[in-house]
Amino acid sequence: MLHKIISGGQTGADQAGLDAAIDTGVEHGGWIPRGRRTEAGRLPLRYHLQETRDANYPRRTEKNILSADGTVVFTKGRPDGGSALTLKLARQHGRPVLHVNLIRHDRQSAASLIFDWLTENKIKVLNVAGCRESKAPGIYKAVYGIVRLVIEAVKGETSLGLFAPQALSSQDQSETGGFNHKGRS
Repeated sequence: MLHKIISGGQTGADQAGLDAAIDTGVEHGGWIPRGRRTEAGRLPLRYHLQETRDANYPRRTEKNILSADGTVVFTKGRPDGGSALTLKLARQHGRPVLHVNLIRHDRQSAASLIFDWLTENKIKVLNVAGCRESKAPGIYKAVYGIVRLVIEAVKGETSLGLFAPQALSSQDQSETGGFNHKGRS
């Protein structure tokens, strides 16, 4: 199952996924715009990301989607901006994609949802995407905790008995487009 986490390196969800991978000894990587551009400035070299040929965020987003077996997109509410683009591009390319709205899921239910989706879709390389910190204050901390919990479950360091299945309400399904054959979206 999961052996690598990639992302675009932006503040918030992207960096949380990378830090969870680094802190748990999981391989990490991904694509970042030329100049290692983030909203906070240049991404430190401790993150092993490859630069695209230009400073284009959408190109970086698409390269990460295509480099992964599946993408999880974290938001606090409805996806917009880069998060909406990520969902759209993943669907256009027929790639498994899961939207996790942190307003509707606590750490445990989000981790359970992701773990089940990873298993169902046989995800080995996961693209972690979502809101930047300036658009969703606190998203880094939430995503870090969730991704770390998922990694620990994959490694067998956390008991799977802690995970309880969570069904999405009809409102959740209408907000995220329901389910598709490639996984939950």
